[in-house]
Amino acid sequence: MGGPGNRTHYPLVLQAPCSTKSNEGPLIICDAAGVVTCLDEARHGFESGDSVIFTEVQGMTELNSCQPIEIKTLGPYTFSICDTTGFSDYVRGGIVSQVKMPQKVAFKSFTTSMTEPEFVVTDFAKFERPGQLHLGFQALHSYQRKHSRLPKPWCQADGEELVSLAKEVNSSQTGSAKVDELDDKLIKKLAFVSAGDLAPINAFIGGLAAQEVMKACTGKFMPMMQWLYFDALECLSEEEGGAMLTEEDCAPRNSRYDGQIAVFGSQLQEELAKQRYFLVGAGAIGCELLKNFAMIGLAGGEGEVIVTDMDTIEKSNLNRQFLFRPWDVTKMKSETAAAAVKQMNPSIRITGHQNRVGPETERVYDDDFFESLHGVANALDNVDARMYMDRRCVYYRKPLLESGTLGTKGNVQVVIPFLTESYSSSQDPPEKSIPICTLKNFPNAIEHTLQWARDEFEGLFKQPSENAMQYLTDAKFLERTLKLPGAQPLEVLEAVYKSLVIDCPRSWADCVTWARHHWQCQYSNNIHQLLHNFPPEQVYRTHTPSIQNIRNTSFHDID
Repeated sequence: MGGPGNRTHYPLVLQAPCSTKSNEGPLIICDAAGVVTCLDEARHGFESGDSVIFTEVQGMTELNSCQPIEIKTLGPYTFSICDTTGFSDYVRGGIVSQVKMPQKVAFKSFTTSMTEPEFVVTDFAKFERPGQLHLGFQALHSYQRKHSRLPKPWCQADGEELVSLAKEVNSSQTGSAKVDELDDKLIKKLAFVSAGDLAPINAFIGGLAAQEVMKACTGKFMPMMQWLYFDALECLSEEEGGAMLTEEDCAPRNSRYDGQIAVFGSQLQEELAKQRYFLVGAGAIGCELLKNFAMIGLAGGEGEVIVTDMDTIEKSNLNRQFLFRPWDVTKMKSETAAAAVKQMNPSIRITGHQNRVGPETERVYDDDFFESLHGVANALDNVDARMYMDRRCVYYRKPLLESGTLGTKGNVQVVIPFLTESYSSSQDPPEKSIPICTLKNFPNAIEHTLQWARDEFEGLFKQPSENAMQYLTDAKFLERTLKLPGAQPLEVLEAVYKSLVIDCPRSWADCVTWARHHWQCQYSNNIHQLLHNFPPEQVYRTHTPSIQNIRNTSFHDID
């Protein structure tokens, strides 16, 4: 059962489909389907079938006490709601919030689901694959029961036998699991690699299983319905134009990489050991990449992994940057991560740097350095550094593995210069930011107060103290500060002067005095000033009272 999720708030006006124009502002005429219009051309982001609640609606007050209403979207700024013919006339204002409604989910039994499967399609370029793999894995279980082992890696005879078993399984099907035509090549590949064991695939499956456990514990997100088959068979060498792997190529070597050799062969494993790779960033993504590099044997021979990150480990990093432990706090990320993966695989050759990538370090990461690389992996947290590394990789014609995360979302892009699109060839849409005037004066959602608090904390305690510490300990701080554009040098130096001289507390009493004065300014003086600038009786061009609808008004709207 899905529980209530986060609410999204939008200021709005309400209209009927056939409402007439009026000098008194937008209206809602009692109709079978009232239409909600968001103010300031703000996209509501809803979908048909979503449920919403209303608050602070004036006039049509029945909406304020309504249970969640299912909506139908009419456009990016409008949607229709329930029958409003029995409601009072709408006057003004209102906030609409999305509410995630609980939903009961019923699963088929395992027996029923085997014959009538529901597949989660992760790649629409492989739309037919799940049905084929559903039969293939059943055939694989039959093979294992018959021979007490999996098919040998890249053994043609075992592959042919698995195809025969898959055909038998398919012919015995009575439900939707039966396919019209079995993909023999796909089933053969399944036989060839079934004895393999790949660390990156294991990481994906482990993450997927952990997500489903979290869904079951919290009831917050929809679980998978009901089968998911994931494959990355495109990683295998193509038969056309290339030599097929043989059983001898993929036979066990009594090494820790036998599971990988079973899939890709011994020659690729030897090539991986020779790779020289540059990893930029040792944060959350960097830790995951380094772990995978160690597990697959990258730079396990003559090669080398060079990882650079100028940051130190903070306590807040420990919840997602899994190579670090509490006793590593304040240590350099790159060196600590390198030592951690060295314990995972002692044969990996890895070097940690503490350099920022950019024009100022091109004397370190020069022509000779890039020419010696086989590839680059980005694990960065800002667009500027990503674009810089992308330009360098295109210039030196080095493949780039680009990746990033945003909350629960993630993306990966493989860039091969002059063959694929580069990272800089496309640009993400700008992130929706909260206007400063909304944060300071007109907060109307929980996100606004959270962002205000974060900005306030950073401006009061984090940035000034960091600048003051750099001024006292870094001989080049003044030189770098004076190179900043515009009035920034003066602002930074004034802030340092305040921190060290004017506002520097000499005793506990000074701290209490400062806190009391700050509270008076933020929670009394500023509020009285806002009420003075926007008195309750003030009327705007939209003919709405100031305080009641101030969140929907910009400064130039005042009459």
